[in-house]
Amino acid sequence: MPPADASADAGAAPVTELATRTWPGSNPDASADCEDTLDLRLPDEFIALFAEEARAHGDTRGGRMGAADETRVAPAGDDLLDRIGSWGPTDTPAGAFHLVPVCIERDLPLVTRWMNDPAVAAFWELAGAQSVAEEHLRRQLEGDGRSVPCLGVLDGTLMSYWEIYRADLDLLARHYPARPHDTGIHLLIGGVANRGRGLGSTLLRAVADLVLDKRPSCARVVAEPDLRNTPSVSAFLSAGFRFSAEVDLPDKRAALMVRDRALRGLL
Repeated sequence: MPPADASADAGAAPVTELATRTWPGSNPDASADCEDTLDLRLPDEFIALFAEEARAHGDTRGGRMGAADETRVAPAGDDLLDRIGSWGPTDTPAGAFHLVPVCIERDLPLVTRWMNDPAVAAFWELAGAQSVAEEHLRRQLEGDGRSVPCLGVLDGTLMSYWEIYRADLDLLARHYPARPHDTGIHLLIGGVANRGRGLGSTLLRAVADLVLDKRPSCARVVAEPDLRNTPSVSAFLSAGFRFSAEVDLPDKRAALMVRDRALRGLL
């Protein structure tokens, strides 16, 4: 399996994908709009049929949960994440932040070094030679665009690795009631000096809001940190996500975290 969690900011402990807070009872209309009750998944037999057809036509998976685990077939030629490379910078309390899609020739040594940090490797499981990280990156970059690896640039400094992905087209969609255009995020804070001071929460909030601003069809940003990774869950909560459910994924029991467009002004 590709990475489960990254390293972010809650103390010295490794943090990656973090969680959210329960919605307030003071806004019943908002909560009714955001209840995770609508399951738009196709029956398993249809999913299997579509996956078989996609493999027969050479479709490869660029997403994050395993090349052999097709769940949905993406429309050919469609930009599934609304041109992340054109999103531009966003202001945060920590400075101007910019997501830049990875270029393997330029960025592989840096990503490899970050993946070999023991605090990161424990969750991402991509430590080793450059070829390990390269394979993981190429699977996304040469796929259909449902997952885009990016570097995070804060005030001109490369300091984090991100994956922005279509959760509704991912294997994850088999494990929760996905809605069309649900967008997932994964985060790795690269430098030790940037961890343990709340920066992960700040950037998670900024990127989640950037997704909602740049993807008008997306109503929810989701994440699925390991349920045991308390610092990660806490960081997501601080970033305005709410805890939605516990889900059993192939490699972990995860906390499904959700940041809702309808609640972004309240959390």
